[in-house]
Amino acid sequence: MTAEQKTVFITGAAAGIGRATALNFARRGFTVGGFDIDEVGLKSLADEIDRLGAKAVVGHLDVTDSDEMAQRVGEFANSAGGRLDVMINNAGILRAGRFEEMDIGGHLKEIDINVKGVTNGLHAAFPYLRSTPNALAVNLASASAIYGQAELANYSATKFFVRGITEALDLEWERYGIRVIAMWPLYVQTAMTQDLKTGTTESLGIRLTAQDIADAIVAATEPSKLRRAIHQVHFPVGPQTKALAAGSRFSPGWLTRLVNKRLAQH
Repeated sequence: MTAEQKTVFITGAAAGIGRATALNFARRGFTVGGFDIDEVGLKSLADEIDRLGAKAVVGHLDVTDSDEMAQRVGEFANSAGGRLDVMINNAGILRAGRFEEMDIGGHLKEIDINVKGVTNGLHAAFPYLRSTPNALAVNLASASAIYGQAELANYSATKFFVRGITEALDLEWERYGIRVIAMWPLYVQTAMTQDLKTGTTESLGIRLTAQDIADAIVAATEPSKLRRAIHQVHFPVGPQTKALAAGSRFSPGWLTRLVNKRLAQH
């Protein structure tokens, strides 16, 4: 690997948004670290990256295991001379339904993956991001972090966590030259939403694709002069999310609640 060759580490890389993002970075000549619990999916990802003429490093990773996260990130970065240009915390799960009707074990699993997984990834990546010029951490948030979503209460809460830690670490890590950003898609056409039906999926539909999000992530890693000047932290993806995010900034709390109640058909 040359000193100039950039690297990206992606959790949940075997399918969906993670896979599309891995291929996007491979096309740009990055060495791609793709990690997941789906090792069969990772093998086919590595083969596809190889056909693109790029380098893939893939391996098993349970994002809820802080020791395994530290080991995998360290192994990947050390293989590149300690370099880590982009860390993408993509792994996540989504469960829908009325909060009280869903089992507590499922709620806690969602928290473990969506919250602890992001925390583990950021903590493990920090020393390597700090030693890499113009490094970036990308967290997958959601439009559900604009306002708590009915039938997605626990999922929505995990994405509020992602929003909060992104904002805080963007401030903390600026001294090291590390940008920390969050991507905010609405519903995305992946296996995670295949059987999903809520009031908001009925009213808004599921319009985004994994490729839409992957393209938005790459664009966010190469921000325009305006986005750099205003130090953009949150990146809404798709016209619906952009409209909802913009509206929430200027509407009073009661109106934001009413809009979300109507969208959720409650």
